[in-house]
Amino acid sequence: MDMSFSAEDAAFRAEVRRYLAEATPPRLKYKVENGIEMQRDDVVGWHKTLHKKGWVAPNWPAEYGGPGWSLTQKYIYDEELGLAGAPRLVVFGINMCGPVLIGFGTEAQKQKFLPPMLSGEHIWCQGYSEPEAGSDLASLRTMAVREGDEWVINGVKTWTTKAHWSDWCFLLARTSTEGRKQEGISFILVDLKTPGIEIRPIYLLDGLHETNMVYFTDVRVPVENTVGEIHKGWSIGKYLLAHERMSGGSLGHQKTLLRQLKQIAGQDEVVGGKPLAKDPAFAQKIATIELELRTLEAFNMRAIDKFSKDGELGSKALGVEANIFKMRSTEIHQRLTELKVEAIGQYAMPNQMAALKEGWNEPAVGAEYANGCMPAYLHFRKLSIYSGSNEIQHDIIAKAHLGLK
Repeated sequence: MDMSFSAEDAAFRAEVRRYLAEATPPRLKYKVENGIEMQRDDVVGWHKTLHKKGWVAPNWPAEYGGPGWSLTQKYIYDEELGLAGAPRLVVFGINMCGPVLIGFGTEAQKQKFLPPMLSGEHIWCQGYSEPEAGSDLASLRTMAVREGDEWVINGVKTWTTKAHWSDWCFLLARTSTEGRKQEGISFILVDLKTPGIEIRPIYLLDGLHETNMVYFTDVRVPVENTVGEIHKGWSIGKYLLAHERMSGGSLGHQKTLLRQLKQIAGQDEVVGGKPLAKDPAFAQKIATIELELRTLEAFNMRAIDKFSKDGELGSKALGVEANIFKMRSTEIHQRLTELKVEAIGQYAMPNQMAALKEGWNEPAVGAEYANGCMPAYLHFRKLSIYSGSNEIQHDIIAKAHLGLK
């Protein structure tokens, strides 16, 4: 397969790169590069900037507000976002629930939920994991009992990213206890202002507030907020996970981490009078991770070539490609954060959590980029766990390709 981009795609990349260079607020780029905690207004403001341009939902069809791009253009755009140092959006609406509504929702649901999701008026979170149902999501216990035209929901969701920022939550709840555990699950949309919902913060290893416990106590939700068939939400949940695991398929953020690592080792960190990059052992580590990154990129480009014939990155077309990408991209991301800590050495150790908060104006200990290095290393330990742990991904791949049960 020819791995090069066409002249049209190269021109598209130049257009995207030029726009992002002009449109990305320097203050937000500074936060991204130094690991400083984003505020809700930062992310929602960037969402609205991209929406005004018509670029906020690259995976949506044009009739619902998407830009009408090819798979290759979507890939290029996602990569350039990472390379530009642009803030990451809250993806649960645009990248996950949106495609589900477009694929499985009623016309009334699309008209009600898609426009405010697209504009950034409504921010969404994902209610999947529970205290005793993580990678084994089918073991979930949150119950939705029907009373007339309403579901009465009771249960607990955990690790709910950005629930404290969100207006709505899409969740999986058990609506029947009959049959296999994958049966009797429904996909339900919940307004987080509904009485009976309590959101409590979970502070991760990096000390920042991103995830939450969400408690549902006799929460009444209209049955019309069920997406797809009642009791058939498991297949919708799997469809959504394929989008989450692939998450654009590009490696812009990892490439940015690699660039930062090379800069640290090549210019900023000196050992024995020479840059760290001149140390043969560390240079080999950089070369190894770069080779792994390029190999995964080649895998992605082959996948794009394959799926472009279908025109859509749906769960059925994706197959185990999404599992492989999720597994390898998260491993590479973790390794890059590990190497940055190793390169910075003792300057990665001071715990200056306040330096990552809004309003900090004191001098740093060592280089300013060192403040966020250890928190990023600790934070991204989660990557190999969420969306199904990497151990689970190995099982899925083995079952698909080796016929194992």
